[in-house]
Amino acid sequence: MADRPKGKPSRGGPDKKGTPDKRSSPFKKAGPPKRGAALSPSTPKRTYNADRTASLRKNRQDAIAHAKDMAKRMGVEPVDKSKLSEDGERLHVRIAHSGICSRRAAEKLILEGRVEVNGKMVAEMGIKVSDTDEVRVDGQIISIAKLYTVVVNKPLGVVTTLYDPQRRPTILKYLPDYGVQLKPVGRLDMETEGLLVCTNDGELALRLAHPKFGVEKEYQAIVTGIPDEKALKSLREGVFFDGRKSLPARVDIIHAEPKSNTTGLRITIHEGRKRQVRLMCELVGHPVTSLKRIRYGPLYLKGMRAGECKLLGKKDTDELRRMVGLPVN
Repeated sequence: MADRPKGKPSRGGPDKKGTPDKRSSPFKKAGPPKRGAALSPSTPKRTYNADRTASLRKNRQDAIAHAKDMAKRMGVEPVDKSKLSEDGERLHVRIAHSGICSRRAAEKLILEGRVEVNGKMVAEMGIKVSDTDEVRVDGQIISIAKLYTVVVNKPLGVVTTLYDPQRRPTILKYLPDYGVQLKPVGRLDMETEGLLVCTNDGELALRLAHPKFGVEKEYQAIVTGIPDEKALKSLREGVFFDGRKSLPARVDIIHAEPKSNTTGLRITIHEGRKRQVRLMCELVGHPVTSLKRIRYGPLYLKGMRAGECKLLGKKDTDELRRMVGLPVN
């Protein structure tokens, strides 16, 4: 094989100084592990987590120091923590309850020096406020929004979102105007109808949607074919999709129609993965032709017309809060 001309390194090989060609080297420098990625056996998990925690703590300390320095340069006196209530709620929680942003976003507002309590700028985290304290964000007084939770019988062909760039019908059309933004808890796909919970209580919505709390969701499904015991067992014990197995589910046959080759199933799951019931049935060889959610935790669809919205009373709301470990108001 003929030698290459001098001064022209081979692809991925050393240059004339003997160093690898960075542009064409097949070896890339390994970056930090991505969030959720498995660590290599040589990387102690505890050490990595400890380093990450220390880094996050240092970033927060730097942000607090920056906020205090900014207050000093602006000639603004920071709020005196000792003069505030010790039994109130945390400031970022109060801001989140006003409905203007999430708790995490509220923390960012505080560290950016955009929050005032009783006319004085807040420059650190951990401050608690009472009902008598005046809280301002960007100079505007915030008030605690009243919490509302409603249930909607979502019709077919409606998207579970407040805005759709494709201009399809959205759930917003069926929500009442209480002066607050009601948001759906989880989603029902466009071809699925039934019970949908919407609320402006962010804490309640977060816990209802989290699989850790195991809120039951019951569906009526019409599937093609008549599932045998093997298919029913797979549905009950869990099937693999999207890289992991679904949690055990309750599955009962409501009716079977040999003439139309369809079966009615009642399926109860504890997760909220995307198109979960449809994927489960498809993977055991019985695709869904019709799907309706008839129950969400203690709430039932019975008696509601398509598109109907109902405001939950204190009894139902308190039951939802207790179910996910939240205090009753």
